[in-house]
Amino acid sequence: MEEKKQGYRVQEYHGPVKRYCQTLQLKDDPELIAEYRRRHSEGVAWKEIRDGIREVGILEMEIYILGTTLFMIVETPLDFDWDTAMAKLATLPRQAEWEDYMAELQDAQPGATSDQKWKLMERMFYLYK
Repeated sequence: MEEKKQGYRVQEYHGPVKRYCQTLQLKDDPELIAEYRRRHSEGVAWKEIRDGIREVGILEMEIYILGTTLFMIVETPLDFDWDTAMAKLATLPRQAEWEDYMAELQDAQPGATSDQKWKLMERMFYLYK
């Protein structure tokens, strides 16, 4: 837990990237939240899902948690098209199975795609130049 006070190292890229931020709510149950964390832990999260995320052009994806609120940061190349990538992601092997597997822990409709569950956020502030 000390990491959150030390900060998190960010990927370095050979050029500019863009960032998307999303949010999603988990069911308010400590056991389900613990299970959500476990399912995303190294060695447990499905390799096919991680590979599919990269296959659609996502360079990095991070999920942060506070209580029942999830916050996701997605970094992509500048030419990345969100709608095209999310449509492709939904068709990849085991993706629908993963979404259903996770939906039982999320405040989301069964059968929903990642793009339907996670809500894109609007940036309302940054340290202007």
